[in-house]
Amino acid sequence: MNALLSFHPALLALFAGLFTWLCTIIGSAPVFLFKQVNRKFLDAMMGFAAGVMIAASFWSLLEPSLEFGKANGDTYYWLPTLIGFLLGGGFLRLVDFVVPHLHLNKPIEEAEGPPIKKGLSKSMLLFLAITIHNLPEGLAVGVAFGALATLGDSIEAMPVLMSAIGLTLGIGLQNMPEGAALSMPLRAEGKSRLSAFLYGSFSAIVEPIGAVIGALFVISMTSILPYALAFAAGAMIFVVVEELIPESQSNGNTDLSTLSLMLGFALMMVLDVAFG
Repeated sequence: MNALLSFHPALLALFAGLFTWLCTIIGSAPVFLFKQVNRKFLDAMMGFAAGVMIAASFWSLLEPSLEFGKANGDTYYWLPTLIGFLLGGGFLRLVDFVVPHLHLNKPIEEAEGPPIKKGLSKSMLLFLAITIHNLPEGLAVGVAFGALATLGDSIEAMPVLMSAIGLTLGIGLQNMPEGAALSMPLRAEGKSRLSAFLYGSFSAIVEPIGAVIGALFVISMTSILPYALAFAAGAMIFVVVEELIPESQSNGNTDLSTLSLMLGFALMMVLDVAFG
């Protein structure tokens, strides 16, 4: 693992983003074997993904943000975390407002954002909704690896690296059901297997892009690290509350999705403690 510290943090962020994208591709691949996915399974996976993101938001992003503030000796060390968290949620709300998109299981008449332009299909609206969801995950990975720039080769760098790797594994794990959550419904609505697979796979292409942007942003201005970590957390929590939890609870499988959320939370918590 020490050898990884010799790589530029932005390069590590790119590799991590490509890994999480690969997980989405793997999750989209079953569309070649099945036309439909069991609704209970899908709700359980959405709940699981929500649990992973909630746990990652705290242990991998908010807690380090607070710790960096404490290390600087600031009296109001919690203020950057608060500001960053609220800005992250506000940013995702703004993206929601300006980008037309459609949540799963919703008719096209209930699309959110600005008025739908002529020719924008339901498939594209679903694709945009999942893509919006994936953007903060890429930023979170990038910011986590970008934090290495503030530590150099110091002894504190290894725990930060391991925490970033744990975050990457957690996001990659929950990306697999997300790939299926887009490709399977599109296949069930009549899209070809290849088309549904490509929609599912490319919905996460923003993750390696966001990872590099997040890392470079933190590297260029290391003083914003507490804000950036909390910003990514706020954006992820917005996605969980606005999309994942309501989606997983909308089909009558509330107990199953809730228990799956707890399992995802517990797994991500263990990953972060084990790697961090």
